[in-house]
Amino acid sequence: MIPGQNQSWVSEFILLGFSSDPTTNSIFFIVFLLIYLSSVMGNGLIILLICLDTHLHTPMYFFLCILAMLDMGCVTTTMPQMLVHLLAHSQSISFAGCWLQMYVFGGLVTTECTLFVVMAYDRYVAICYPLHYTVILNWGLCIRLTAGSLVCGFFSALLHTFFTMSLPYCGPNRINHYFCEGPAVRNLACMDTHLIEMVDLVLSVFMSLIPISLIVTSYIHIAKAILKIKSTQARCKAFSTCTSHLTVVSFFYGPACYIYMRPNSSFSPERDKQISLFYNAFTALLNPVVYSLRNKDIKRAFLKAMGHGRMD
Repeated sequence: MIPGQNQSWVSEFILLGFSSDPTTNSIFFIVFLLIYLSSVMGNGLIILLICLDTHLHTPMYFFLCILAMLDMGCVTTTMPQMLVHLLAHSQSISFAGCWLQMYVFGGLVTTECTLFVVMAYDRYVAICYPLHYTVILNWGLCIRLTAGSLVCGFFSALLHTFFTMSLPYCGPNRINHYFCEGPAVRNLACMDTHLIEMVDLVLSVFMSLIPISLIVTSYIHIAKAILKIKSTQARCKAFSTCTSHLTVVSFFYGPACYIYMRPNSSFSPERDKQISLFYNAFTALLNPVVYSLRNKDIKRAFLKAMGHGRMD
């Protein structure tokens, strides 16, 4: 059977979520609601501070602002529906709704993959070519790099979603997950999925391993440049500007690569749900914390917005 044929007999899917026990689901609802609200407010605060404070109108904070928007989009694509399903009697999602959720979430996640490379390049230019930083990373280039990340991300997600949802689904229709993530949905297909798995693997290599390689290459050059700095204070400051980015990259890429870069034969629904929750919800929650705790500019902008900082 050729992917792309109209062989999909299932009109809706049932998302099993984390538990079928009402009491457990009520507890999960409170916990996940707090996580969702904290993620949205934390990333929203980062966006607001960057927009309001002119001192933060630099390429680095522009990309951080885009990252915060993507994180808000990721959690909003999956968690509100999960929260409804935790309290509702029905956990169904239409075939078209599943298609859309998979595409939007995939587009946002793969855009982040590319954006992390852009952010690494930003740090590379800032540390290796500080005198030419604003000339090399002008606003025109920043906008083109962001637009390129979006195009690459959503085009890759379109291919992934098209091939996954073009598979025949003739039943069962119960997805052991809390949202329509590609590998979990693909596991229900009524045909051999090795070809689709190979397509996904190629896309994952292109959107994960290549970006990781570029990030590692950038930081090797950054480390060499930092080690040449004679001042210990300046060296520590340079390292500090990169630590936040590396921490966020590690939190994001590890779980995402695990989910999308292994065969269906190693599919473990319960473990995969937990890992997906980590790189979806918890990463979005941790990103504002990581960047705000280690960033004096963000702290100063927050104090200024609260009226406790020096008004310039």
